[in-house]
Amino acid sequence: MKGKNCIVTGGNSGIGFETALALAKLGANVVILSRNQDKAEAAVKSIKAKSQNNQVDYILCDLSSQMSIKDAAKYISRDFDQIDVLVNNAGTWFSKLELTEDGIERQFAVNHIAYFLLTHELLSLLAKSDDARVICVSSDSHFHGKIHFEDLTLGKKYHGLKAYAQSKLANVLFVYEFDRMLKKQSISNISINAVQPGLVKTDIGLKHTISLHGLAWRVRRLGGVSPAKGAETSIYLASSMGAKGESGQYWDKSKPKPSSKKSYDTEGATRLWQICKELCAIDDYFRPLHIKQGSA
Repeated sequence: MKGKNCIVTGGNSGIGFETALALAKLGANVVILSRNQDKAEAAVKSIKAKSQNNQVDYILCDLSSQMSIKDAAKYISRDFDQIDVLVNNAGTWFSKLELTEDGIERQFAVNHIAYFLLTHELLSLLAKSDDARVICVSSDSHFHGKIHFEDLTLGKKYHGLKAYAQSKLANVLFVYEFDRMLKKQSISNISINAVQPGLVKTDIGLKHTISLHGLAWRVRRLGGVSPAKGAETSIYLASSMGAKGESGQYWDKSKPKPSSKKSYDTEGATRLWQICKELCAIDDYFRPLHIKQGSA
């Protein structure tokens, strides 16, 4: 991984921090995206000290904001000629319905739209790598998910768990549809995969929750694994030669496994893709690749 350029969203804590640390230890140039400057600075300092790698930096980015995501992509494009690894890792959980500045339910915005938009914004840089790898952290919660096409905000009957499961199913649908589109265009230098990190001892269920939900998460996470353990599959997919060329799969414990029946719904994936394009005001998602190939 020495000299490879890696972007990790949510790299200031939890699974993202451990992923960024491992990649830095392998010699990669690592940039973490975080919305909190103090936490980002502390994380970068810690990663540099633990990895003995000074090629670690951060970019401030609020992943609930499409404008902030686009600004972060501009900063990345300014500093790097190509991107070899993009780990869409950051996630959130809310007990109550909140809409972002773009009018999107906050969990769906952070947990899914951010994956969709940031990947698009960085496509031209990913295309320049001989072996670009996009990793999207999903969850087995997607097995309980359903895409509520007629009410994506779940405004009629909001529940945090239902919104979370919907966002994680959207991740898997996105990965599969992205991979299908790459194959149709005979693009083989970019791979994309979804990851199930397992039940991990993080604070995701404590930050924006009502007291009852926070207590339930404190109890539930007692049976979870460490963030370092939860990051292992992301690290494997980002760095292992054994993962080269693997794409369009759902991974758990560094091995592919079947995802939910709903995740293989190609019509649903196409419909969701179109909705996300409209939410992000994207006309041609793969236009950066078309430009590179000289066909547009």
